[in-house]
Amino acid sequence: MRVLRLIVAAVVATVAGLVRVAYVRDLVAARKRIGSTPRHMVESRFGAIDYAGRGAGDPLLVSHGIFQGCDGGLLSMRDLVADSRIIAPSRFGYLGSMMPDGASVDDQADAFAELLDHLGYHEVDAVGLSAGTSAAVRFALRHPGRVRHLVVISGSFPGSRTTRIPPRWARSFYNDPAMWWLKHFARPAFFRLLGVPRGFPRSPAQRHVLTELSNAIFPIGLRRRGAVFDAYVADPEINTYPLEEIAVPTLIVHAVDDPLTSYSAAAEAASRIPGARLVSLDSGGHLLLGQSERVRRELADFLAQNPDG
Repeated sequence: MRVLRLIVAAVVATVAGLVRVAYVRDLVAARKRIGSTPRHMVESRFGAIDYAGRGAGDPLLVSHGIFQGCDGGLLSMRDLVADSRIIAPSRFGYLGSMMPDGASVDDQADAFAELLDHLGYHEVDAVGLSAGTSAAVRFALRHPGRVRHLVVISGSFPGSRTTRIPPRWARSFYNDPAMWWLKHFARPAFFRLLGVPRGFPRSPAQRHVLTELSNAIFPIGLRRRGAVFDAYVADPEINTYPLEEIAVPTLIVHAVDDPLTSYSAAAEAASRIPGARLVSLDSGGHLLLGQSERVRRELADFLAQNPDG
């Protein structure tokens, strides 16, 4: 019996050691990925703003989703937009961007404006992704003269369950060990957190995109403060926004089978925003898996339109 216990203890210790090695390896790789993204810092009245840019053409501001950052903003738009100068700031509390004391979504919208001032852009197209919806919408409401077109992709709109304040215990998962464990040992639950419908991915190409986006949320530790702000402040606050007052051309893109943010809430938002157009996708979930070509065409047509009619 004693020998058996020693064998079991040795196996457990070996497995634990291997898991630890894999965890450290993945976190080191995650930090290297961030380091490979050309990032810049700008000082503002809200503190440091971390941002990245790519491409050439008309400027396009990206308000990234939860657990992302400037790196995730660039990655999310990589296959969706061409012929644009993508400007992807890390929102408050993400990567190198500060979380100001008493921060609000209005502050985030004004920080976007300060960044654009620094870069010399007066007007931009603005894209809100998932939890970045509140900041993008607030930017359009507070600075309508600076937004040529507003696009919301897989948006967190009033009525979606993502706009309900989570229980306090939920934030205990906002860390690297918990999310890494889910990713490797409870993959169905992890995919549900990302908004992946059952039956996806359906192809090697979709699996590759999903792997990229899954890896890109790490390290969580550099995104945690921003993610908590999104879940407990920014997402719920959109329930109070006067969507009827948005005065810029608006396109909403949403998959019917999105299990994370509600399609019906997106459709309702489109009906409230004057002149808004809703692009309904029959599949793809929150990450729009397999829909990049369709979305790219829709965005190209919309952004090419003269906002003045």
